[in-house]
Amino acid sequence: MEQGKIDPAGGEQVKFSAALARLGRGLGILAALVAVLSGAGSHFGWWPFRTGFTLLAGAVCIGIVAAVVSLFAAVNAVKARANRPFALALLGLALGVMAAALPGWQFYVARTVPTIHDITTDTENPPAFVVLAAVRAASPNGTAYGGAEVAVAQQAAYPDIKPAQFAMPPERVFEASLAAARDMGWEIAAAEPKDGRIEATATTFWFGFKDDIAIRIRPEPAGSRLDIRSASRVGKSDVGANARRIRAFLARVKNRLSA
Repeated sequence: MEQGKIDPAGGEQVKFSAALARLGRGLGILAALVAVLSGAGSHFGWWPFRTGFTLLAGAVCIGIVAAVVSLFAAVNAVKARANRPFALALLGLALGVMAAALPGWQFYVARTVPTIHDITTDTENPPAFVVLAAVRAASPNGTAYGGAEVAVAQQAAYPDIKPAQFAMPPERVFEASLAAARDMGWEIAAAEPKDGRIEATATTFWFGFKDDIAIRIRPEPAGSRLDIRSASRVGKSDVGANARRIRAFLARVKNRLSA
């Protein structure tokens, strides 16, 4: 090729890489936007949570396509020695992978945990909802505990979820429990020291799901026993959220009492 002349084939390859990179970036942005809106729409009541799940599944599919297109664009950009299309392709690849991987991981976790939504440290006599009974009765999941079938599934999946025993008076455990509940950002619905009962509601960040918590503290000869129940208002599966919440709460209570 004569000096100063542009290789037409090389120029076309650069254009092709740039077009692919822009397509991948656009799809990546769309996937990320759909993923964010899927939860935000449910959180703010724009659509039912099932619609949000459908949008989330769509975001995963778009994200996968964005990642594949962007990867192909990046390979072509390397061959064409086109720096800008390569950078755009990397951006599209990152957006596509994030949009697909984060929801995809949640779908995977949902398949690895039992299809239950009511977790408690006392499966034989779960802490009761009193103040929150009406709102739970009006919700799809209701107030009743699922019984032996749910208990067996919970114990198989979360064997560490057990009553907490403390060599301290109930009053002190109650104070630590109430403080821990507030630390976790729960909306306190009831706090009855005489009954040793706390009721609260936790709202999930992304989809805005409401999960209700009942805490029961009883005196024992050696100190106190704390039981907690965390139950989702909607959905057959909580994707392990209630078990994680109970673990985090008990850890906070223990830290406060040991301080």
